[in-house]
Amino acid sequence: MHRTSALLAVSLIIAAIAEAQNNMPLVEEKATRVSDHVYAIVGFPNIAVVVGNRSTLVVDTGLGPRNGATAMRVVRKLSSAQKLFLTTTHFHVEHTAGEAGFPADTILIRPAVQQQEAENAADAMIARFSTMSAQNRELLSGVKLRAPDMVFDREVTLELGGVTARLMWLGTAHTKGDEVIFVEPDSTLIPGDIVQDRLVPRVNRDEGSPKSWLAVLDKLEPLRPRYIVPDHGALGDGSLIAKERAFVIDLQSRALALKHQGVSAKDAGKQLTAEFSAKYPGWSNMNLVESFVERVYEED
Repeated sequence: MHRTSALLAVSLIIAAIAEAQNNMPLVEEKATRVSDHVYAIVGFPNIAVVVGNRSTLVVDTGLGPRNGATAMRVVRKLSSAQKLFLTTTHFHVEHTAGEAGFPADTILIRPAVQQQEAENAADAMIARFSTMSAQNRELLSGVKLRAPDMVFDREVTLELGGVTARLMWLGTAHTKGDEVIFVEPDSTLIPGDIVQDRLVPRVNRDEGSPKSWLAVLDKLEPLRPRYIVPDHGALGDGSLIAKERAFVIDLQSRALALKHQGVSAKDAGKQLTAEFSAKYPGWSNMNLVESFVERVYEED
């Protein structure tokens, strides 16, 4: 093969691999039982389904209507209840953009702060995700988020029939409008991205806050959940809250110590990425340490 042709072929392969890596995984048509009334469609993201005698609540949608429709097929297998509620843990598109895959009479609920974020930033995020791969572009083609049927300030309770879901906005963490759901009597927490299993927290500029993230974790601790269904990663139990809190405190305190020693945010991020990769083996997304450190420096 001519050298130029060979280089072109290699470039095309690299580009194809990069595009494939930017594909958001499709929702699979299967569910895992978490507790008496709660199921999880494990994927990207994990979608929770809370099944009552009278109504069903779905938490998050998947990326685009095709994924939302897959989730809805799972819901129909799990529940014969006529009334369907849908809520989203935050405005990011893999959590919201599948809402059109649900029936038109689905009752959509969001915290007021999250709805404001969605109005200000969701369209731009949909456009950005659409450029990442051909699959994303297809999944998000023509997607516009609809207005919610219900908006709440801090908390709303849904009586689903034999099971209650408390939808709560406790403050800024991963985003300004993070919502958590606590299911009783199952003692099951659906915390969005706020509590996850060995995943470094993502705190984007103008969205999240390390300080407030800790404050939200402090509010979750008294719930003492038996089961936790994070938005990403493995399902777990109540111990995930303490693990998440310990990691955030450790990273925050080390970043502040380096800042007070005069180390730049950039250098501190690199140093702590190496340090925490060794200190926390098995944790994923260590590439997010640098952005977390930047947010800590900005908040101090």
